Amino acid sequence: MSRKPVFIKTVNLEEGMPTVEEARQRLERELSVARAQKVTALRVIHGYGSSGVGGALRVAIQLRLRELQQSGAIREVIYGEDWRIADEATWKWLQRYPEWKKDSDLGRQNKGVSIVVL
Repeated sequence: MSRKPVFIKTVNLEEGMPTVEEARQRLERELSVARAQKVTALRVIHGYGSSGVGGALRVAIQLRLRELQQSGAIREVIYGEDWRIADEATWKWLQRYPEWKKDSDLGRQNKGVSIVVL
């Protein structure tokens, strides 16, 4: 019996140019929806900031994701710059879900996204 492929759902938090607080609230809603839908992982698009050095939205969302991981509310957060086969955490999940190797952001060091494993 083969298992059903598990894909990564994409959530774009920077769409509509929200404030940091609006993006945080959207993140919480999207996490709740994903859990209810039994989604395994989310690609959270938070952007990198127009200055090229990391925007407020990225910093705030990554901080919240770290807090959620530390509290056990999410299993893992892998930042886009670490989303590569050579990263230990990434490799662990790629072994479990080999279809994720087809992800378009894998190995691109995209600092504008974070992968969240629920």
